Amino acid sequence: MLANIYRYIEFLILFIILPVSFVFNYSFIIKLTLGLLGFVYVVYFLLKVEKNKFKISENLNWMRFWKMTLLKMLLIALLTILFVWFTSKESLFSVVLQKPLLWLAILFAYSIFSVYPQELVYRTFYFQRYKNLFYNTNGLILINAIVFAMAHLFFKNGLVIILTFLGGLLFAFTYNKSRSTILVTIEHAIYGCWLFTVGMGEMLGFPT
Repeated sequence: MLANIYRYIEFLILFIILPVSFVFNYSFIIKLTLGLLGFVYVVYFLLKVEKNKFKISENLNWMRFWKMTLLKMLLIALLTILFVWFTSKESLFSVVLQKPLLWLAILFAYSIFSVYPQELVYRTFYFQRYKNLFYNTNGLILINAIVFAMAHLFFKNGLVIILTFLGGLLFAFTYNKSRSTILVTIEHAIYGCWLFTVGMGEMLGFPT
């Protein structure tokens, strides 16, 4: 009972209070420090409590993963190309065409320093830590998508919240099925890098 109470409080602090606080105007250094402390706490839990080894499982179904991811990517590509074409035609593939080196640098840095930490927190930690607090998997996945979208509130952009909620659903389903951080990280990186490539990077905080 006490363990569950602690988990509820922990969830409230890490996934509600902390991301909501980033919406308000206060020192960036304080925000960065709070974010790093939260991440260190998560990594400590995964390593010391859950005894995660952070190694790639030998039983992953790579063929199925790539098939499903590429199918979803085709739909995402079609929808986002149409969106950029009709809303900001001059932005369509502008970064990759005009600044290819910046494009490559951003893709690498984003995948390693943003996507992977996000997946450790919002999928690996979340699912291992809170799965027993939910009566069913659908609730676990839905709340995961909601708090993942909340992590992007600081952008103060409604479209970003919608996109990250939908992305959160996709990533939660992938992790729930595979229980693999590496697979969901790859999927997240593919979609995120595509948004930057197609011309939607500015609203997501990518330098352009």
